[in-house]
Amino acid sequence: MSSNYEMMYILRPDLSEDQVGESINKYKNYLSENGADNIEIQVKGKRRLAYPVGKYLDGIYVQMNYQADGTQIAPLERMMRLSEDVIRYLSLKLKKRAVAAAANSEESEPVAETAEA
Repeated sequence: MSSNYEMMYILRPDLSEDQVGESINKYKNYLSENGADNIEIQVKGKRRLAYPVGKYLDGIYVQMNYQADGTQIAPLERMMRLSEDVIRYLSLKLKKRAVAAAANSEESEPVAETAEA
């Protein structure tokens, strides 16, 4: 059974546009090759972090929304943990009522629970 997931990750601010694109495509391709559907990616751009992460004060924010059965989450997070380009990531499993509310109104805040694979 497919569920809706949202993943936000932060890339190093010193990456070029090509490197950012390669990184995004790597994770998108992994998801599509492993059965995820309706993959939507939004690059939020470079923003100031709430607190320093390592030596970084800024980061490039990327949001991915997709439908999957949940088996992709742990390997995807492992890929991100081992990557030098990703400085933070968070996966959320969206509740069904939040998905329906988001479809009806673009201004609604998504209700989420932490993803467990």
